[in-house]
Amino acid sequence: MNVRQSQEEWEKQYLSPYAALSVNSQGRDTMEAPCDLRTVYQRDRDRILHCKSFRRLKHKTQVFLAPEGDHYRTRLTHTLEVSQIGRTIARALRLNEDLTEAIALGHDIGHTPFGHCGERVLDRLCSTGFRHYEQSIRVLEFLEKDGVGLNLTKEVRDGIVNHRTSGKPSTLEGKVIRLADKIAYINHDIDDAIRGGILCEENLPAEYTDILGHSTKERLNTLIHDIIKESMDKPDIIMSKDVENAMSKLRNYMFDSVYTNPIAKSEETKADKMLSEMYKYFIEHYEEIPESFRELEEQHGEDVERTVCDYIAGMSDQYAVNIFKKIYIPVSWKN
Repeated sequence: MNVRQSQEEWEKQYLSPYAALSVNSQGRDTMEAPCDLRTVYQRDRDRILHCKSFRRLKHKTQVFLAPEGDHYRTRLTHTLEVSQIGRTIARALRLNEDLTEAIALGHDIGHTPFGHCGERVLDRLCSTGFRHYEQSIRVLEFLEKDGVGLNLTKEVRDGIVNHRTSGKPSTLEGKVIRLADKIAYINHDIDDAIRGGILCEENLPAEYTDILGHSTKERLNTLIHDIIKESMDKPDIIMSKDVENAMSKLRNYMFDSVYTNPIAKSEETKADKMLSEMYKYFIEHYEEIPESFRELEEQHGEDVERTVCDYIAGMSDQYAVNIFKKIYIPVSWKN
């Protein structure tokens, strides 16, 4: 029995008419023989889960740089929370859960060390700019597997590059992750900020928490239920006006109170300086970038700036610190 074909038939019978069926995928840039066990979206999910870039997310900053404690979110735990929220919504709406999960797992693959601080540094220094959602596609389709890439389906790539606020995903599954990303980071950043003593639950504006809830659990419950209720049997993923407005205003509050808070961001100046110096150093000492990395980029005609961006963006926080130390910090000399 071909398990994949059975799964594809199940999707036709049970998923919403608005779901992205595996058999209707626009496919990959390079044709491949189908798997007898997994649908195309299941294969994409597995490819992202097993790639090196995904594993490095565990050592990349989400919001708080170098926090003292094991319970603050990293880019990896954020990704897993987005996946969980997205799957819950997709299952309730009878959308394609595998496509939703694949988009979620890949959406932040292109993030730099030290969170959005690192992204701003590379965007400022690189003449062609730097945006993490575009870098995610570049990593997955160009850099992974020694330049072969993962050859993902177009629907997964579309969802990843369009997960940003201004993005317009072409599938409902992509639209689910676009909202799940915001729901996840707003609420877990509140949780981390409370843990770090930057704010407390009582500080949150009552005009928003009276609508969304007075705890992380309550807010997640409100937001997820609202999306499901408003989107059920509709060709779009939407929220009620009151809930959407409250979430947007709470997000603005977080930008003012946490994301730019001098306590939470006190180390960002150091990270900015470190990454800026490393960028300049590798522009001037291109030969010190790992040879395998340079060869890959040179084969595709990439310029020095792009190669340096790719190299630094792929670093974990600690790896970046270690490379900086190796370049700039003197070591004891022994005879």
